[in-house]
Amino acid sequence: MSNLRIRICSAALIFGFFAMWEVLCLWLQVSDLLLPRPTEIAATLWTRFPVLWPHILQTLYSTLTGFGLGVIIGVTLGVLIGTSRLAYGVAYPLLVGFSSIPKVAVVPIFVLWFGSGTTPAILTAMVICVFPIVVNIATGLATTEPELEDVLKTLGASRSEILWNVGLPRAMPYFFASLKVAVTLSFVGAVLSETVASNRGIGNVMMTASSNFQTSLLFAGLFVLAAMGVALYAVFSFLEARVTGWATRKTDIAVT
Repeated sequence: MSNLRIRICSAALIFGFFAMWEVLCLWLQVSDLLLPRPTEIAATLWTRFPVLWPHILQTLYSTLTGFGLGVIIGVTLGVLIGTSRLAYGVAYPLLVGFSSIPKVAVVPIFVLWFGSGTTPAILTAMVICVFPIVVNIATGLATTEPELEDVLKTLGASRSEILWNVGLPRAMPYFFASLKVAVTLSFVGAVLSETVASNRGIGNVMMTASSNFQTSLLFAGLFVLAAMGVALYAVFSFLEARVTGWATRKTDIAVT
């Protein structure tokens, strides 16, 4: 199936989903207080967008800042764990234990340390996206073919040169796969913190709308978050195709 046909089918599926949602709400006479129709949500987005825009920017800033910090920390830890058995044995169990903690439980701690506002949202977005990056980078480095390393060692390459020329390029598909997961998780972390300890952001808007029974505004916030998540996912998918095209050439052949 060609890429154009795939995109058409995807667009048709999305349109069909919202059309069915609209028709069912009208047919079953569902109250807008319980489940607003997509047209009602779109109207709310249109009329309230000037008010939502500062909150959208706030959530996007918190998410991207936390995501950027998480990438730096995740790549650093992933390289250490993936290239050192000692670091793997010492740090990996601690990292697994930390990642098992529900992130909603760390938000009050960040609020206690830094107060309410932007900082807890950034930190929550950061900690929630570190683990998938670490795991994927470490896996990519650990699965590098030993034959390639042996050839470079025979040619006199140092450990850092082997890492730079073989390990990291081989880990790129894993890295971009982790980025697509981590960026969506960062939105979860940022919005989670905004619902608990912030007076700005989409999370705060959704909590306020929920308390005031403004269901259409609540769903509008969900739509905004979904749109931002899809947009960032598409950006990293585009970068992945450009950087790691060599790793997906079989898929490209299959769809032609």
